[in-house]
Amino acid sequence: MPNLYDTAPAFDEPIAVIRHCHERIRKQLTTLDKLVNYLPDRGVDESVQSAAKAVLKYFDKAAPLHHQDEEVDLLPALRATAQGDDARQLEQTTATILRHHKEMERLWQTLRAQLEALEDGSGYDLSAADVEDFSALYREHMALEEGQIAPLAIRVLSEQQMRELGASMQERRGIVPAT
Repeated sequence: MPNLYDTAPAFDEPIAVIRHCHERIRKQLTTLDKLVNYLPDRGVDESVQSAAKAVLKYFDKAAPLHHQDEEVDLLPALRATAQGDDARQLEQTTATILRHHKEMERLWQTLRAQLEALEDGSGYDLSAADVEDFSALYREHMALEEGQIAPLAIRVLSEQQMRELGASMQERRGIVPAT
């Protein structure tokens, strides 16, 4: 019988873990879209509060870890390894990624306040424009990483660099490697 749960790849495949994180982000963005459409007709109920709580948890905990994976480990490893045209393209892409991270954090703080109010029942609105801005930026960001950074990493990082990247990602999450 196939697995009913969406299992994450092992950390010995760090680029696959990053892609898996992107899929989880897409699911949270879909939840945000559903909330925007659900609220006007149905208002705040237990399902809204539960969905708001799940989105808050993801973007407060998992998303920052994902950004650290990129900023602290992946991008520096690529900068140390990429050469020629790859290195020139990487510098432009890195600047964009870091700019995106800052803007996503700013947009998140606005959404976060709205979601907290939904979760605790003190608020009843979720701005469609705020959700759209946040979602659009995240989708653009993930497309850039999947289209340029992931293929570059697979092409230029050594097995040892991949192991180190995966180990750092695992450690960042407090996961003890299986022995």
